[in-house]
Amino acid sequence: MKTILETLTEDGSFQTLLSTLEMAGLAEKLKQPGPFTLFAPNDAAFQRVDLEEITRDRGNLASILGYHMLSGKMSTAEIGRNETLYTEIGKSLTVHLEEGRPVIDNGKYLQTDIECSNGIVHVIDNVFLPQFSGWYCGCC
Repeated sequence: MKTILETLTEDGSFQTLLSTLEMAGLAEKLKQPGPFTLFAPNDAAFQRVDLEEITRDRGNLASILGYHMLSGKMSTAEIGRNETLYTEIGKSLTVHLEEGRPVIDNGKYLQTDIECSNGIVHVIDNVFLPQFSGWYCGCC
C-alpha cells in the first residue's frame, strides 16, 4: 500500500497540492508513518483561490495546508459523527449537512476513504482557508 504522498503523486490530479506541500515543507510529513487524515483539494479546487496570494508567505501556506490535515485516521463515517474536527494547526473544521450531503468547512467530498499505508485521503472540491473557518455556519 502506498503512502498518502505516493497516492497523490500517482493519481495525477493533485499537482498543485503536491507543489504547495513541497513549498511549505509538509511533503515529508506525509511520508511519515502517521496515521493522518488528509482532505485533499484537487487541481480544480486550487483554481478557485488566488494561488499567488496563498503561496507568497510560506508560514501562511503551511497553516493553510495544515488546516487540511488531521492526526489519526478518520473515515467519512467517523467524520460524519462529529460536528468539529481538530486540525494539525489547532483550528477546527466544521462538519454539516447541505442538501443531505456532508460538507467539511466549505468543501464537498468528491472521493472518500482512499486507504493509504499512513492514513486516509478524502478528495474535496475546495481549498480550506483558516481565516474563513465557520463563515457560513450562521453561528458567528
